[in-house]
Amino acid sequence: MEDRSTKYRAFYAQLICAAAKAADPRIEQAFRMVRREPFVGPGPWSISFGSHPYVVTPDDDPAFIYQNALLALDAARGLNIGMPGAHAYWLSRCAVREGETVVQIGAGSGYYTAILAHLVGPGGRVHAYEIDPRLSALARDNLKDIAHVDVRERSGIASDLPAADVIYVCAGAAQPAAEWLEALRPGGRLVFPLAPEGTLGGMLMITRPDNGAIWPATFLSRAQFIGCAGLQDSEVGRRLSEAFARGWESVQSLRREGAPDETCWFAGKGWWLSTAPAPPPTDSAPPYADITQI
Repeated sequence: MEDRSTKYRAFYAQLICAAAKAADPRIEQAFRMVRREPFVGPGPWSISFGSHPYVVTPDDDPAFIYQNALLALDAARGLNIGMPGAHAYWLSRCAVREGETVVQIGAGSGYYTAILAHLVGPGGRVHAYEIDPRLSALARDNLKDIAHVDVRERSGIASDLPAADVIYVCAGAAQPAAEWLEALRPGGRLVFPLAPEGTLGGMLMITRPDNGAIWPATFLSRAQFIGCAGLQDSEVGRRLSEAFARGWESVQSLRREGAPDETCWFAGKGWWLSTAPAPPPTDSAPPYADITQI
């Protein structure tokens, strides 16, 4: 069976990375090397393509789980291992590098934690936060052999988050948590779904500049996730839906001070997104690299 799984993984990794136009060969390698079986548990499995109902596989042939599909961790609650093609695209855009420190919010059973661990390599570090006790225990067991990963059963909205080069959030939020922004190192990238629960929002990437209150920001794609505890707001969700209906591709920066002006795309409490670009960096450091229901 392992030989079949290896064959399926190789094709699956090539297929999703081609669809995501992921130029970094390390991303395809990560999806090819990390087995999905431990993270989904024993089959048969419940599988869904985006907003479609779950379909139960007829047996536990691993061919069923090496598809660009959602895999249910708890079908009753809508908890899934997210769409791999979307994650391949988002990871390609945020350009996770070897040796970097990543904070992941919403680790689930740990599949994308393992992908992140492969990308940063043994010289890097992945701190994974999962508030659900059952999923946290599964992730801890699944990742126990990866020395540069630790799993924390607690909220990822905390003032003591470790300093990070990348914060990768797998739960929908009504705003970028101030704690995430403060934990980013200069040049660090926050990638999170600006999408309160029940809202089709967008995966937003924000890059921390060396200084100043205007941060480069861009939407990578549309996205919908289960909600991040502590960052929900139904009124914000309603207003975001209206903003996305007007278009979202023009957002270029996050503003953390000043009154919203005519470039404002959406305003939250103490922050707003603008269609105007952030000021260019003052040094010659190379820029960082700048689909789907999860």
